[in-house]
Amino acid sequence: MNAIAKKFRVVDTDTHVIEPYDLWTKRISVAKYGDLVPHVRFDEELQQESWFFGGNRIAAAAGSAMAGWRDYPPNRPKLLEQVDPSTYDNVARLKKMDEYGVYAQILYPNVAGFGAGRYLGLRDHELMLLCVRAYNDWVTEFSSIAPNRLIPQMAMPFWDLDASIVEMDRAAKLGHKGIVMCGEPEHFGLPKLSDPHWDRFWAAAQDKNLPINFHIGTGDMWFFEMMHPSVGKHSSFAVMQPNFFMANVQVLTQIICGGICHRFPRLKFVSVESGVGWLPFALEAMDWSWINSGVPQEHPEYKMLPSEYFRRQIYGCFWFERKTMHQALEFLGPDNIMYETDFPHPTSMSPGPATSAIKPSLFIQETMADLAEDVQEKLLWSNAAKVYNLS
Repeated sequence: MNAIAKKFRVVDTDTHVIEPYDLWTKRISVAKYGDLVPHVRFDEELQQESWFFGGNRIAAAAGSAMAGWRDYPPNRPKLLEQVDPSTYDNVARLKKMDEYGVYAQILYPNVAGFGAGRYLGLRDHELMLLCVRAYNDWVTEFSSIAPNRLIPQMAMPFWDLDASIVEMDRAAKLGHKGIVMCGEPEHFGLPKLSDPHWDRFWAAAQDKNLPINFHIGTGDMWFFEMMHPSVGKHSSFAVMQPNFFMANVQVLTQIICGGICHRFPRLKFVSVESGVGWLPFALEAMDWSWINSGVPQEHPEYKMLPSEYFRRQIYGCFWFERKTMHQALEFLGPDNIMYETDFPHPTSMSPGPATSAIKPSLFIQETMADLAEDVQEKLLWSNAAKVYNLS
């Protein structure tokens, strides 16, 4: 293993676990809800195992398990038996983490979307809540083999604030270290993040010292179909990714310019799987627009610039970036940047025959060797330890 990864307890702040096929059918009454309960069956048309909510196909069941896969995306595994066991088995996961030079992983979901929005398609309030609770229970069990290394983040029934606050308390007692929140609730007919509707939610999270994690891809992913089919599927996938990564600029502008950071100064926010290279421009643009648009006159109670709110309580995560990570570091300083791999997704730092990724420990060595040791320590360990209350 490379020297820097040996030196620190590296925290990978964005990883996913391929959920077991019986996650919901094992915990929710199929006798009562029938095939509305999320389940896997073989899709004859697509010739692959797929997740279904009732009669609606939701996603390829093994399709996100791209670590070490033999084909370039969007080609993907069709069967669970084809993928690396570390994508779904916790014992194998720990071995893979050791191989990669990673001490701990922050865990995110797949099936219900990165913000739990797909549950709304079930259209049964009780079942939707049961699904959220079942996921939170399962990821707790998955993590129990090494609770200091596998760090669960709770899903939220964000469409119901009362239920969300109850589940927040329950999952925190189970050991969850943060909240996975939908970044575009308006896509599901709910108020925007900047609406005071959410203030009870932010207040509860702040009181419990739970960070709010905004993983990209929780709303209207229009950019999946932005290219003409003649361009080709690999080119289209490549174009989709940078649009995907930078979509969280809408989240940042709302939580900063909407006064959420001002009203909840102890609440931490994380922009997940979004990179950091675009942050200097976005923050400088917000500062300029803030003053240019007369916000200090409209809201004299806001005593800070957007970039200052960001530095106080918001964090970005990087993985493949080299030059742009250093540029963000120069602009922001080392206190708001964390490392991730996105394991085991198509864009992850997971070496294989059809990827440009290199082993995380080698990437860390190549990109951080010129940084001071205290900066390395913040990017790889202590920033994440502070955000997620790790020890």
